[in-house]
Order: sequence, then C-alpha cells, then structure tokens
Amino acid sequence: MTTRPPIFLFTDGASSGNPGPGGWGAVLRCGEVRKELSGGFACTTNNRMELLAVIKGLEAIRWEGAQVHVYSDSTYVVGTVTQHWKRKKNHDLWARFDALAARFELHFTWIKGHAGHPENERCDRLAVEAAALPGLPEDTGWLATQADNTLPGLDRDPK
Repeated sequence: MTTRPPIFLFTDGASSGNPGPGGWGAVLRCGEVRKELSGGFACTTNNRMELLAVIKGLEAIRWEGAQVHVYSDSTYVVGTVTQHWKRKKNHDLWARFDALAARFELHFTWIKGHAGHPENERCDRLAVEAAALPGLPEDTGWLATQADNTLPGLDRDPK
C-alpha cells in the first residue's frame, strides 16, 4: 500500500465593504502539484469568503481520508474550528464544511495575513481579483440571512 503525501491548502477571503463585492482564493499543494482556485459574489461578507475558500479547497480534493493541512489568516475560521467557537452566522456554509471535514484528516494553522507568506499573499490576490470581476453572481446564502432579518417583528421599523 502506498502512503499518500499530505495536502497543503492555503486560503483567503476578501470583500470590498462588509457586506460588499467579495472573493475567495485557495492554493492547493501536494508534492510538486499545485492548483489555484478562486471565485466571488456581488454582495457578501469577508467571513463568508474566508470560510468558502476553505470549503472550495476541500471540495477540490478527491482522496478520501487525505491528510490536509489548512493555512488561513482568518481567526474566524481557525478559531471556530480549533477552539469550537459558537457558530452564530453562516450556518449554510458551516453545514457544507462539516460534511467535507468528515472526509479528511484536517489540521488547521492560523497565519498572519499580509505578512509576506507567499501562498497567503497569492490567495489574497486571487480573492481580490475575483471580487473585482464584472457580473458576479449573488451569494444566495448571504441573501437568505438578510431576508431572515427583515421578517416582521425582527428589528424593523413598522411602516
């Protein structure tokens, strides 16, 4: 039986405004193989993009049981996973993450953002570029949370 090498997943998210146009970037490395991924939405939040970068990176991995080392500059993502912070928002994305996490042996490491780490800097560029693309789709998960906040009786002025 051949032992598979570990996979390294570097991620970052960005938004111009919070909420605003947002993007995510991910770099996967396994041995000499490298893959870059990115995407964005017309209106979303930074935390959603940080978490979506991890999700999209994990979705690209086909090896069940792979050892994956995730590097993120998001205290929101890393803290929620490693310190079991309460998940107050983004339930749709956390459900996707949980389903993926069960397939892998995950190890999370927080890295300081904008500190010259080459893979983190690349992910940041991918995320910022994706957020600036014309014709971005709507983040339906984020829109659903906004619809929940505008239901009658929930912090809304009656007209």
